[in-house]
Amino acid sequence: MKQFINETKNKTIKDLASIFFHQSIALTRHILLSLVAVALLIPFYWMVASALKDNSEIFARPLIWWPSQIHWSNFIDALTYPSFPFIRFLGNSIFYASSVTIATLLSCTIVAYGFARLRFPGRDFLFAITVSTLMIPNIVTFIPTFVLFKQLGLLGSYAPLIIPNFLGNAFFIFMLRQFFVRLSWELADAARIDGAGEWRIFWEIMLPQIRPALIVVIVFTFLYSWHDFFGPLIYLSERNQYPLSLGIFVFKARRTIEWNLLMAASTITTLPLIIIFFLTQRYFLEGISFSGIKR
Repeated sequence: MKQFINETKNKTIKDLASIFFHQSIALTRHILLSLVAVALLIPFYWMVASALKDNSEIFARPLIWWPSQIHWSNFIDALTYPSFPFIRFLGNSIFYASSVTIATLLSCTIVAYGFARLRFPGRDFLFAITVSTLMIPNIVTFIPTFVLFKQLGLLGSYAPLIIPNFLGNAFFIFMLRQFFVRLSWELADAARIDGAGEWRIFWEIMLPQIRPALIVVIVFTFLYSWHDFFGPLIYLSERNQYPLSLGIFVFKARRTIEWNLLMAASTITTLPLIIIFFLTQRYFLEGISFSGIKR
């Protein structure tokens, strides 16, 4: 009996030690993640706080972490600044980001479905070539692409920025193909027996099942095109064509910089991305966790 009690006591001590060890690791992870989150949020906080300050408080020493008087009028002034047509730039950004997102989504889903669900000669070889283009830096193809659009007379418009997206994106094609491969073949075969064509199977049966992956494509593409600076800088020539990413740079390049108005404009520019992420967060995280890689 005494030996049984000692063994039980030792086992209990080991279990408690194991629980304490795992809880300590979990607590350490949460502390580290919290510190990283705070470090990443500091620039965003400083941008918002600066948008509410007077221009002289932004560079004050010692640092003023919160304005002594909140200037909500900075946001109105940023929207109505004479040499900074914010509404025009905002409309251009919405048009550019939406067009690129729609073009990428249409092209990548169709191509990925073909690689995953259709059988045709050379399919795997073509897919290998498509994936191999991921290893080619964009700067390598930039000059030939620029010359091509110059010969077509499309410089100075959004055409060079939008048209290439109708030809697909290798990364998203690869990702969506992995999702399509995991879907049930029996479901598609049953639809064909009932008389459904390939397009109807793709549109009504397959696409709804990969909604999380589509959300990931939408969020990533919209985020990239919303912040794209290099493309509009090279291909656009008229100021009234600029998106916000380029318009804010032009506003910053003025001789006298109104930093509080610049921070207000930057805050307003960031808000659509935050709203989109929170609206699609559930699907976005689901699409990231369910990566579609076939095991």
